[in-house]
Amino acid sequence: MMDGGWLLLAILFSSLGPGIAIFFLPEHRQGLRTALNLGGAGTKLALVGVLLAGVLRGDEYHFSLPLMPGIDLVLAADALSLLFASLSAVLWFVTTVYAIGYLEGSPRRSRFFGFFSLCVSATVGIALSGNLITFLIFYEILTLATWPLVVHRGTPAALRAGRLYLGYTLTSGLVLFTAIVWLTLLAGAEGFTPGGYLEGLAETHAVTLQVLFVLLMVGFGVKAALVPLHSWLPIAMVAPAPVSALLHAVAVVKAGAFGIIRVVNDVYGAELAIELGLTAGLLVIAAVTIIYGSIQALRTDDLKQRLAFSTVSQVSYIILGVALAGPLGVIGGLVHLVHQGITKITLFFCAGNFAETLGIHRISELDGVGRRMPLTMLAFTAGALGMIGLPPLAGFVTKWHLGLGALEAGMPWILGVLVLSSLLNAAYFLPPVIRGWLGERREPWHEPLQAHAGPTRFETHWMLLFPVVFTAALGLLVGLYAGLGLSPLGWVSLIVQRDYALPEFGL
Repeated sequence: MMDGGWLLLAILFSSLGPGIAIFFLPEHRQGLRTALNLGGAGTKLALVGVLLAGVLRGDEYHFSLPLMPGIDLVLAADALSLLFASLSAVLWFVTTVYAIGYLEGSPRRSRFFGFFSLCVSATVGIALSGNLITFLIFYEILTLATWPLVVHRGTPAALRAGRLYLGYTLTSGLVLFTAIVWLTLLAGAEGFTPGGYLEGLAETHAVTLQVLFVLLMVGFGVKAALVPLHSWLPIAMVAPAPVSALLHAVAVVKAGAFGIIRVVNDVYGAELAIELGLTAGLLVIAAVTIIYGSIQALRTDDLKQRLAFSTVSQVSYIILGVALAGPLGVIGGLVHLVHQGITKITLFFCAGNFAETLGIHRISELDGVGRRMPLTMLAFTAGALGMIGLPPLAGFVTKWHLGLGALEAGMPWILGVLVLSSLLNAAYFLPPVIRGWLGERREPWHEPLQAHAGPTRFETHWMLLFPVVFTAALGLLVGLYAGLGLSPLGWVSLIVQRDYALPEFGL
């Protein structure tokens, strides 16, 4: 069945088609590969814009393909799916520009960009999935498409990271497969439904639903990097910077968090999750992960490792907000899906610029880099302050709503978690900022790497500099203009009002 489904399929194939074509390109066809990359990314961005306008008008978009009796592959567009799809489309375009500049002159670019496009296709498929079966299919495609990007450099460290990544994600995929099959046998292959569709089973299958919830959280929790399922993520930082940015801001960890959002809100529903005592455990795990990730970030001098542990902490803000199960908490969690993505991709772009331009990999090497690379350091500063939660940056909007949500839910201890987390954020983000601007460089800088030197009027190649400046400015704008209807906060508020109304909490 297809109702506006052509647009959903076009959004999927806008990256899948160019990705398949890129696999067959010889390495020397740089111009054509760049055209396919940017053309696919630009087309996807435009099509998602058309979809966004249609959903705002009230149009419905739906596509289904029978897989077996009673089970369909379903694509659908709602306000929540568009939140994730829009984030993916915007940040993929920017990351494509960055990756083209970053990989200039390096080997195996056709293989890299082929899997890069498959990865984004799977991510958008996850965003547009209309039921758990479809979600699982794209979720596992994402696992397989991301692995070649993690091991791209082919070093022993990269191969080890790839093995660990596959071990974690394939094992969690089996757990997720078991849970979804079990749930389908119990309740049928229902589509995602605001408020959930399992209420009728609570009286007769309460224990089963509790067990299934735990299995689903384990299945999604690996990619969401919930403690103790997080160990693969910091080790995967041996991947190139565009891959790290993609893993942390758009694809893998967001896919896990998005799966948890769908289960809590669209499969179980907040009321049933509270009734079965499921949200309390999820709150505790999210709170522990927030603090643990921040403490671990303090303990490493490696810049990308610090950013990775920061992601372990920051993504759990999303889970925390959803587990609060009240309108303000849900708003805080969902808006952080976007805010964390924009801010974290900025920080990883900056780390890549430092590494590829000046060979800087450690925080102790950042002394004085702000005078050599002022725009990149300014963007890093904006990202760091955003993660700490200083107004008017995006991170403040998130923490403000999470704090209000904690009070709304009668859980003031969550405020303590947020305050402690912010202090820890400051403890591990301010030192690199201070070193970058105020530190004294004792030795001359290394000559810029040849491929990234760029024209002398730029501090690095423009294709590395533009994405950094753009995403840093975007992080500032979504905080400054959070009150607008089409800001991430405005859109998330619409989601809660239209699709996730929780009347007992009195939105």
